[in-house]
Amino acid sequence: MLLNTEKHYQLESRDLTLGYDGNTIVKNLDLTIPQGKISILVGANGCGKSTLLRGLARLLKPSKGHVYLDASDVFRQSTKDIAKKLGILTQGPVAPEGLTVRDLVACGRFPYQSWLQQWTKEDERLVELALETTGMKEFAERELDTLSGGQRQRAWIAMALAQNTDILLLDEPTTFLDLAHQIEVLDLLWELNHHQGRTLVMVLHDLNQACRYADYLVAVKKGSVYAQGTPHEVMNEQNILEVFGLECRVVSDPVTQTPMCIPISRKGKEPISR
Repeated sequence: MLLNTEKHYQLESRDLTLGYDGNTIVKNLDLTIPQGKISILVGANGCGKSTLLRGLARLLKPSKGHVYLDASDVFRQSTKDIAKKLGILTQGPVAPEGLTVRDLVACGRFPYQSWLQQWTKEDERLVELALETTGMKEFAERELDTLSGGQRQRAWIAMALAQNTDILLLDEPTTFLDLAHQIEVLDLLWELNHHQGRTLVMVLHDLNQACRYADYLVAVKKGSVYAQGTPHEVMNEQNILEVFGLECRVVSDPVTQTPMCIPISRKGKEPISR
């Protein structure tokens, strides 16, 4: 097993305000991430989901408020200490040309390196285990740019696993993947949570996939939390109308019995004149 599960770290924001170039995107936001669960952020384009994730990951400094990890402000902790507790996989990551899968995964061990402690057998063990866990061992010596989109995404996830953090944040991990590879990646993340106890926080666009995989759903509207709770608590027709401006019907997914959103389009409401 990769993760030392003796302790889960609590990640939360208080009165958090974030923005870019003087433009506020997230305002006065309070959020506590459930430990050991899969939390998924959903909302319309531009609502602040990715901005919030970057704030939680310490990639974006708040103009107001705080992000706490293990009851301590993340900006009062060293970068190396944060990197041993919390991993982040951004949207569309780019690696140097010619980098192999093994080289990329080994980058996950950088927070544990120092002048006094170079590469160890434990580093090697965790890299090999991350490759095995993600099914990337057979591709370890391949260059990243020779892989399919789904394989590349699994390689990046393997790097995050080698970092061996309790919390993993992922910004739209299925973007640009076909449906089969989307499910492959989401199934892998589900297994990491359920078999290793990792706390996962994801941004997803697909509401039905979010409902299938989330233990906890956070609906974001205009930089604020509009609704949060289990998929059954959050995913209803009124909330979808308020958050997405979309009329729909919510039914039970015939496979998982989780909520499933069926949009109502003009085609579904009005006869088409011929």
